[in-house]
Amino acid sequence: MFRRVLSWAFVLVVLAVGLPYLLIPLYAMPQIRPVSTLMLGEMMSGRAYERQWVDFDAIAPVLVQSVMMSEDGQFCTHSGIDWKELNLVIDDALVGEATRGASTIPMQTAKNLFLPSTRSVVRKALEIPLAMWMDMLWTKRRTMEIYLNIAEWAPGVYGVEAAAQAYFGVPAAKLSARQSALLAVTLPNPIKRNAANPSRGMTRLAGIIEKRAAQSGAYIKCLYD
Repeated sequence: MFRRVLSWAFVLVVLAVGLPYLLIPLYAMPQIRPVSTLMLGEMMSGRAYERQWVDFDAIAPVLVQSVMMSEDGQFCTHSGIDWKELNLVIDDALVGEATRGASTIPMQTAKNLFLPSTRSVVRKALEIPLAMWMDMLWTKRRTMEIYLNIAEWAPGVYGVEAAAQAYFGVPAAKLSARQSALLAVTLPNPIKRNAANPSRGMTRLAGIIEKRAAQSGAYIKCLYD
């Protein structure tokens, strides 16, 4: 009996680890609109949530620029992982320093689609090969499109279209530079940060991101060339 339970547990672990690698090629198809683990959790618990899928070309470029400058400035040049930033974080951890985030947009997309939101070394280790597999099979535009449509922007609000409507009453295509910057700095902590009612610190960060977005032309060629 114990061996049978152990065997089934092993099979379930293999399926859980291997399934994302089978789904990633499927998600490359533009007609597929994947949901995140958080959205699945909302559905399973019976809670309502908002998500309106929007195609990449229907998102204001300034929002894309703002998110890139806030979350992953080297998005167009790396292969899913920013190894320089990741190595700096590892070095800090080894000497006992407080670590900062080094998650790229592909890594965050992998986490949102397939992994739990709790921070751990194991989760980070799982993110890395998934992000590299995504970068091999998806275009940069598809990666950004999925990320912007599954990210949580407020409690129960997923995707940039629902966020733009909830915070500012406009579609994602009509977001202004300041609105885009405020949404971008909301992403790291959508539970506590409110793009429509920003704190002084959020306003300061949004100003920095807005300036970076305005100068980001050389960084976003993989998305608009």
